[in-house]
Amino acid sequence: MYPIVTLTDQCRKCYSCVRSCPVKAIKVEKTYTEIIFERCIGCGNCLSTCPQHAKVIADNVGVTEQLLASVDPVIAVLGCSFPAFFNYATPGQLSAGLRELGFAEVHEGAGGVELIAEGYAEAIRNSDLPLISSHCPAVVDLIERHYPKLIDNLVGVVTHMVAMGRFLKQILGDHVKVIYISSCIAGKFEVQAEETKGAVDVLLTYRELESMFKERSIELPALQEATFDGKEPHLGRIFSLSQGSFQAFGIKTDPLDTEIVTAEGEVNVMGIVKDLAAGRISPKLVDLRFCYDGCIGGPGRNKSLTEFSRRNLVISHFRKKAPYRTSQLYRDGCGPVNLSRSFSERYAKLPTPKGGDVKKILQATNKFTKKDELNCRTCGYRTCREYAVAVYQGLADLEMCLPHNLQQLEEERGRLIQKYELAKRELDREYGDEFIVGQDRNTLEALDQIKQVGPTPTTVLVRGESGTGKELAARAIHRYSKRNDKPLVTVNCTTITDSLLESELFGHKKGSFTGAIMEKKGLFEAADGGTIFLDEIGDITPKLQAELLRVLDLGEVRPVGGTASKRVDIRLIAATNKSLEDGVRDGWFREDLYYRLNVFSITMPPLRTRVESIPQLAHYFLEKARNKLNKNIVGIEERAINAMVKYPWPGNIREMQNVIERAAVLTHDEIIKLGNLPLAFAESYAEEGEDVIDLRSFKKEREPHVLRVEKKLIQRYLADAEGNVSKAAQLANIPRRTFYRLLDKHGLKGRTIRAREEDEE
Repeated sequence: MYPIVTLTDQCRKCYSCVRSCPVKAIKVEKTYTEIIFERCIGCGNCLSTCPQHAKVIADNVGVTEQLLASVDPVIAVLGCSFPAFFNYATPGQLSAGLRELGFAEVHEGAGGVELIAEGYAEAIRNSDLPLISSHCPAVVDLIERHYPKLIDNLVGVVTHMVAMGRFLKQILGDHVKVIYISSCIAGKFEVQAEETKGAVDVLLTYRELESMFKERSIELPALQEATFDGKEPHLGRIFSLSQGSFQAFGIKTDPLDTEIVTAEGEVNVMGIVKDLAAGRISPKLVDLRFCYDGCIGGPGRNKSLTEFSRRNLVISHFRKKAPYRTSQLYRDGCGPVNLSRSFSERYAKLPTPKGGDVKKILQATNKFTKKDELNCRTCGYRTCREYAVAVYQGLADLEMCLPHNLQQLEEERGRLIQKYELAKRELDREYGDEFIVGQDRNTLEALDQIKQVGPTPTTVLVRGESGTGKELAARAIHRYSKRNDKPLVTVNCTTITDSLLESELFGHKKGSFTGAIMEKKGLFEAADGGTIFLDEIGDITPKLQAELLRVLDLGEVRPVGGTASKRVDIRLIAATNKSLEDGVRDGWFREDLYYRLNVFSITMPPLRTRVESIPQLAHYFLEKARNKLNKNIVGIEERAINAMVKYPWPGNIREMQNVIERAAVLTHDEIIKLGNLPLAFAESYAEEGEDVIDLRSFKKEREPHVLRVEKKLIQRYLADAEGNVSKAAQLANIPRRTFYRLLDKHGLKGRTIRAREEDEE
């Protein structure tokens, strides 16, 4: 199992891990970044720099629990820096907690430092090459995987962790399980390495151990101190401190010495390794640690403490005697332990691009000359050419180049401005003053009210039947308002389900309901500074009514699943074809919301009350249909206009627009005739005593007359039979089923015919 895991659903490709990785062991996939373990050195930078916490340590708690439940004894070894993490408990209390978890013995990893001290002394005495310390697993991986020419320079001694594992298994037997507890992530790689495998069974981080204590409800400060096992270490306890290895190994140092030097932290370590590889320096021993401040500054450190506090805790433990129980087994020892190790080249070779390949990639990011190569390093690579090589090798992608992205955004911004201007021009043409067409008194009165209320911030309630142009009125109000340079957001409350409408209006937090995979901004936020139009306001639920009242009263919206409210500055225009007064009386509409909405009311007149404007509207919609269909139609015949004037228009303006467009599609010449209109218009016109004749189509002209006669006959039979369908069918001398089909065809019902006849009498 790989020690570091990528949670792909959490990764947002921010490239923080790419920028922070010193050896570029991160591969950019389509939607996430992934670690290339053949190149990774386990420094842990990607864990600490990922803002989305998409890189996590593979959990070894489950494996540890399984080992503790087995019959074999399990030994705990605490890394040298443990006092700097568990600052809230004494070493003895920590030992007691480990025993409560089920560990048979508890040892200090500092003992392993003292085991390898002689190996370092011997290497210094006998080597002619510049030596590189091998006690930091991250440094070992760095040399093996990225600077294999320096492998012979590594001190051929195991780390103190492996030394403790081999020592314990030699004394207690290979059946015992050794769990090393440390802040070192690179140690997890070392446990799995071929050269060191088997010495330590599991590396557990301090944080993982802490989670086990919490899971078992073990409070360390409340425990009685327990003893440690094995031989009590001395100078090995300060190994985790900066330059502590020199004292632990008994190596005398001098600040002016250039033969024995030390370096800590990524930048310093990488610099010295590069100098060694280039032959620029040749000291006798270079002691390297990849973490700043030594092992107490490792990736698994206690981040709530400063480096000074962590250092003091380790020194305090060094000076103070810890409770120890050294059995005879450890006093007698078991002879020499094999503490040597070999190293192998594990360099992961990547494809090498040719000059032309690099040039193509650079040009893909608009870098055609040296001047275009900014080398800004925001991609995580030192130069644009190094980045281009990484793209070729599959380690990076073109989206990582910030200057290229900014240039693309600027170009896209220009295109969007162009499209916006075009769309605005079209909207202005479609929804301008001229769109509300008509010179009748009712229309002029509504237009006058729109012009009066438009410049004010007042909430407006637009009333009217379906299809009377309520949304057009809202657009006109917004056009006349001082917010006309801000967005107008329209919402039809009947087209969205109740469960989703709240999310659409107010937004939602990630995970607030099934399917909420990411945070979403609501339409009220989108309309901030502008106008929001809620059509069919009478159809919203009582819960949404309460939320809407909150917006109107406080000017705040609260996303679904959220606890914090957000301020919004919007003007509300609502529309309804229902009687909100009836809703207040019957209890389905809140009275307080009704009064907040009904500050200024505009009623859009139905088309049947705008008879004078019907010819003007008909020709307006004809112009629109002609442009839409790209069809040469010059006008509408008089009889068709008269039929439209007499028609009741139950669908109002929307119906009229559709009727004109349909007629424009059907007409075969340049004039829309009465015959191009739906049958209802011909019937309405004929009832006024006009004859409608189109000599070009006998069947087409006969059909409406036949239907009209058929309908009147059916009505007469029903009237004579007093609404009894069976009796009417007998009088007509046709089967009853046939009579029923005729009733359905003409939209008639038996008993209603009789009632209508009586009313007429």
